[in-house]
Amino acid sequence: MRRIFILILFFTLWFPAWVFAQQPVRINDQQDQHIFTFKEIEAYEDAGGKLTFQQVSSPAFASCFKSSKTSTPQTRKPSSVYWYRIRIDASGQTGKNWILEFFDQTIDHLTAYIPQANDSYSVTNLGDTRPFADRIFQHKNFELPLKNTAADGIYYFKVQSHERADIIVVLRSVNWFVRYTNNEYFSFGLFYGMILVFGFYNLLMFIAVRQKQYLYYVLYLLSIAMYELCSDGLAYQYLWPSSPQWNQYAFAIALCAISCFCLMFTRALLRTKEQAPVLDKVLVAVIGLRLAFLCYCFLFDKSLLTYKFIEFLPLVLALGTGIYINNKGYRPARFFVIGYGCLCLGFSLKILIMLGYNWLNIDAFTYYSLTISFLAEMIFLSLAVGDSVRMLKRKKDKAQKLMIKQMRENDRLKDKLNKELEALVAQRTQSLVEKTAIIESQNLELKEKNDLLVKQAEEISRMNVLLEKDNEVLHINVEKVTRQRVMSEEVDFDEFSRVYPDAESCYLFLADLKWKDGYQCRKCNNTHYFSGHTPHSRRCAKCDYDESATAYTIFQNGRIPLNKAFYLLFLMYSTKGKISSHKLSEILQIRQGTCWTYTAKIKKLMEEKKKELRTAPKEGWSKLVLEA
Repeated sequence: MRRIFILILFFTLWFPAWVFAQQPVRINDQQDQHIFTFKEIEAYEDAGGKLTFQQVSSPAFASCFKSSKTSTPQTRKPSSVYWYRIRIDASGQTGKNWILEFFDQTIDHLTAYIPQANDSYSVTNLGDTRPFADRIFQHKNFELPLKNTAADGIYYFKVQSHERADIIVVLRSVNWFVRYTNNEYFSFGLFYGMILVFGFYNLLMFIAVRQKQYLYYVLYLLSIAMYELCSDGLAYQYLWPSSPQWNQYAFAIALCAISCFCLMFTRALLRTKEQAPVLDKVLVAVIGLRLAFLCYCFLFDKSLLTYKFIEFLPLVLALGTGIYINNKGYRPARFFVIGYGCLCLGFSLKILIMLGYNWLNIDAFTYYSLTISFLAEMIFLSLAVGDSVRMLKRKKDKAQKLMIKQMRENDRLKDKLNKELEALVAQRTQSLVEKTAIIESQNLELKEKNDLLVKQAEEISRMNVLLEKDNEVLHINVEKVTRQRVMSEEVDFDEFSRVYPDAESCYLFLADLKWKDGYQCRKCNNTHYFSGHTPHSRRCAKCDYDESATAYTIFQNGRIPLNKAFYLLFLMYSTKGKISSHKLSEILQIRQGTCWTYTAKIKKLMEEKKKELRTAPKEGWSKLVLEA
């Protein structure tokens, strides 16, 4: 009875552990590969990222690992370190060589701890933050060869990534890996080859018809190709294998280019500017916002670049625009809607998986669903572009038919007009012949009259020359009389301004007055000069002394306009200094204080030259201009 109780107790304690313990995956040479899913992968999240391998692999820590509840575990928090472990039973291995492959190429840091036959662990560091040349296999995925491993061992993997990564672990034989890789790269070649063919064809169409929609479609295809190259790991393998930092963010630029060129292609193909002006403005605004978001991410917060779902908004906007334009009867929009509908399905599937609906993450088809959507979209968009071309061709054919019809009508009208014109020309020719004789007789008469007019014109010209000379003499006499009147009588400022209307005439008067007896330099007595820097100034040709017209006159350093200063001097002289400064201020519209200063200076000068002024001629006021 005691033995039965012990046996029951043993099964009670051991059976649950046996049922729920992680089951090892047995290597079978009859099987080429095995994908680890659900309970075959156990995970632990190290939020602080401080645990060591010795702590994680210790027996006390074994209960912390939990079996995966989904077919494909994911790293959800960029700040956390995730530990994964699997069990492989290699006791049945015979002649095949095996490898472990990780599908997701976006994992930043991947440290693999492989159990060895001597109960130790070998450590291998992988990840897309390391140069591509450091990989054991020069392949887009991460591969680990299983050599000298324990017969039944636990494999640990330490994973950290700045964006969400899928932990897809596959056990494969090397032979199967080589065959699978060849087929995979061949499929990639077909996919990217199709993009190049479609792109080159549309580039030729752009060169031929010069319509922007073809160029935007080419750039859109190239952006898709670049994003797919980044997602597949081929860009890191072939384009920038030594630039892991750039590899972290190259996909974000490609995604931004996809969104922008997608919306630009939508505007050009669907002609939204004419058919939906409001939607067109929204498309332009979204393009600007997307570019601004990319700049913000690179300048302030690069972690936002991992939010790939933001590209869903431009995609939905393009799809909605296509549906709206299609409902308006624009035929090329039908294939456009189907193409972007396929892409929306692929994108929606990825977003749902990202949000936690892991039951949708079934197999490789789900993993490559976005690539398949891109391929379907590319085909339907090409059909939409072809529809647009056919529509343009129909319009062109219709226009050509109308043009031919119009040309025929023009030819008929031209023949009719030519006949009518021929009849009119014949009629007019007869009329012209009759009128020519009359015109010739009139020409002779006109010629005689023209000769007479020529003689009269010559006589008038001679008389005009004489009159011009008389006018010049008269003008000179009038000017002299006016000047003499101004010099000798009291006149108002308007009449005075006719003789000295501006500063230029005043400068000319002063220059003539100063150097009436010839020029002589005050510095070196030289008599040769050039024009100076100020009006009517003279510069010595020898010593370069520049003397202005106002220098050494009563107007030197004057603060009022020169023609007003002339009139002030004239009034002081004509009134013999009896006019008040208040009266001068009223006449000249100058401050009374300024007038008083000038009158005091002039009175002093008049007192000094009293004797000279008594014997002066009528223009005696000019004697006050030159200071001693």
